[in-house]
Amino acid sequence: MHKIFSFGFWNSIARLILRNRITIIVIIAIATFLLSTQWKNMRFSYTEANLMPDDHPVNISYNDFLNKFGEEGNLILLGVQDSALFTPEKFNAWNKLTKKLTEYPEVDHIISPASLKELKKFEDPKRFEMVPALEQEEPDSSELEEFENKLFTELPFYENLVYSSHSNTIQSALYLNKELVNTKARKIFVLEELDPLIQEFEEKYDIDVRVSGMPYIRTLNAQNIVDEIGLFILAALMVTSLIFFFFFRSIRATFISMFTVCIGVMWAFGVIGLLHYEITILTALIPPLIIVIGIPNCIFLINKYQQEIKKHGNQAKSLQRVITKVGNATLMTNLTTASGFATFILTDSQLLREFGVVASINIIAIFVLSLLIIPIIYSYLKPPKDRHLKHLTKKWIGGFVDWMENMVRNHRIAIYISSIVLLVASIIGIYTIKISGSILEDMPKNTTFYKDVKFFESEFDGVMPLEILIDTKRPKGVMKLSTLKRMDELEQFIQDIPELSKPLSVNRLVKYSKQAYYNGNPKYYQLPSSQERNFIMPYAKSLSSNEGIMQSYVDSTGQYARITTFMKDVGTEKMEEIENDLLPQIQKIFPEDRYDITITGKALLFQKGTNYLVKNLIISLGLAILLIAILMAWMFRSFRMIVISLVPNLLPLLVTAGVMGFLGVPIKPSTILVFSIAFGISVDDTIHFLAKYRQELKANNWKIKRSVYASLRETGVSMFYTSIVLFFGFSVFMISSFGGTVALGGLVSATLLFAMLANLLLLPSLLLSLERSIANKEVLKEPAMNIIESEEDEQEYNSNGQKN
Repeated sequence: MHKIFSFGFWNSIARLILRNRITIIVIIAIATFLLSTQWKNMRFSYTEANLMPDDHPVNISYNDFLNKFGEEGNLILLGVQDSALFTPEKFNAWNKLTKKLTEYPEVDHIISPASLKELKKFEDPKRFEMVPALEQEEPDSSELEEFENKLFTELPFYENLVYSSHSNTIQSALYLNKELVNTKARKIFVLEELDPLIQEFEEKYDIDVRVSGMPYIRTLNAQNIVDEIGLFILAALMVTSLIFFFFFRSIRATFISMFTVCIGVMWAFGVIGLLHYEITILTALIPPLIIVIGIPNCIFLINKYQQEIKKHGNQAKSLQRVITKVGNATLMTNLTTASGFATFILTDSQLLREFGVVASINIIAIFVLSLLIIPIIYSYLKPPKDRHLKHLTKKWIGGFVDWMENMVRNHRIAIYISSIVLLVASIIGIYTIKISGSILEDMPKNTTFYKDVKFFESEFDGVMPLEILIDTKRPKGVMKLSTLKRMDELEQFIQDIPELSKPLSVNRLVKYSKQAYYNGNPKYYQLPSSQERNFIMPYAKSLSSNEGIMQSYVDSTGQYARITTFMKDVGTEKMEEIENDLLPQIQKIFPEDRYDITITGKALLFQKGTNYLVKNLIISLGLAILLIAILMAWMFRSFRMIVISLVPNLLPLLVTAGVMGFLGVPIKPSTILVFSIAFGISVDDTIHFLAKYRQELKANNWKIKRSVYASLRETGVSMFYTSIVLFFGFSVFMISSFGGTVALGGLVSATLLFAMLANLLLLPSLLLSLERSIANKEVLKEPAMNIIESEEDEQEYNSNGQKN
């Protein structure tokens, strides 16, 4: 009865669609319009993706740091490696440029060579004051020469802050307003104000200005993501339409398919806006993903329609059979694909959850749209002509099917040996895979801003902030000489780590105070002794309220201090090494009973987030495998068939992981998605093949060989078509300038190609080799539902329940 219900159900759906064509078109048009009104709610991400849940200890520590000291990533750096800067014309022009930038509300303050102040001692009353290092607003050549010499030899306070310790590179530091740094105002300031000003200065004075800092990097990176969405959509449409036309040789069929997936893309943007999700590097992939996944739906439906037309020429009957016969198959394959994406929802990462929600919703949406739009449009068109049906009997496709059948019939041992060799090689490759948690690794390498990052890394030893938060457990504990000396000892240790820059802390100001007390002599730039501290304190009292560095590196209670160092772009492995070197030293310098020390900052946050993500994705992939195994258990009611069906789908994943190891492609937030995406899609081929296989078994009186070869010939062509579309569709992502997106596209494409070969060669070989244990009605019990409806089912339905 269940199969009569199944056929009757889809027959009713077919009648409903074809009898209410105008109504359905109007509903789709209204839904598309309503979703298009939600596009305005799409937001572009202005911060780095937070890969961990808010209640994770690493996030709690970071937020605690932000509560005490505010946003750390608010520094934009302008660097110049040109001695000509210290000529009157160019120096004054640079001065005017930095002064103009201070007028913007997004800029809090700027530390620039022209506006530098030095600490001076005054006697009546006893005080230190910051006075301009350059007395003249527009200095002449001799004054600039004197200033340049003084800066590099007498002001160690500004080392790695204004000038590089490696060369004569000068930088100006723009501190953005902490309230505005993670808002749209930052994007407008960087792209519409800062960049044009810099370009104008470069052209006018022939000086190469390097720009970097986390706000700048984030802004240009986000803009690159936005620019690539349109590129991906156009490329995906172009590639899939060309392949589609090559297979079908029909402009009409190609146009209908493109129209369907374009509606799907509009819905995808609408869903993102409706849910108020941000456009991130992951959600940006969804619109082209919908095109790539939607086209196979169109291939199945249009191919079936043309097969039916060729068989009997009745258009109404063909359209009804398209829905009744392919409805189940496309529903189940889309459900398994959506399940692969939906498992991301179960992770604790907001970034992955949002990606999983939008992707799974839109995969089901594109299935519904395909099932409605394609039959309805074809119902208003004339039936396809003979020339449109020629592709159904292409000789080269027949040759490919003959090759597959020959391999399965005569070379099964070779298939097994190849599979085992691939498996062993993959396991070896898997052991060489590395995990990478670098913020910069996936960023476009050919962009100017990436090259500028590398420039600042070489000149100033890094741009990514790593923070050490020191809790002295008592008010005003930071300024105790014992605490300052401990901080200085840790700073000396940090300075010896090649991947870290010279640290910034309140110690700089304390050392500068001693230098000022001794009339600016640079050899006294060091912490004062306890006796000297008593002499210096009367002078230093005026500094605590006036000098910004005190507020930036010591909180208002004087209990908490921070040490900031900047890190080069290193991977997870090196980052863990650095952390493992720092922690024992911190514990040694700062006794746990007197101090609480926390290492935090953007660089560490991203690295920890990547490790967290890897664990979550392994769980997610396990859930995807379990979920799809349950779906197949429900469909086929056979444990042995579930095991057999999982083998050709897990092998390609292992091969891809092995390839990643051998090619040195690390596991990172972008590449880790490969496995869940590929598994969810590749299992569709298995469902199609096994559904047809079961149908052939019943038709051929449980004769395995005949059923396997018949299934291979019937499903091989459509599996080949869809796999080629998916291969080239995902290859589109390889045009991206983001390394992670390129790797994602290449790896998914390769995995799906492996999966197609595994499903067309390994799966039928296993069925033939294990025929004695699976070729009986007890093992292959009556399925819960028929994936592919047969002529028998139709006849049985017509004789038992014509009107349902």
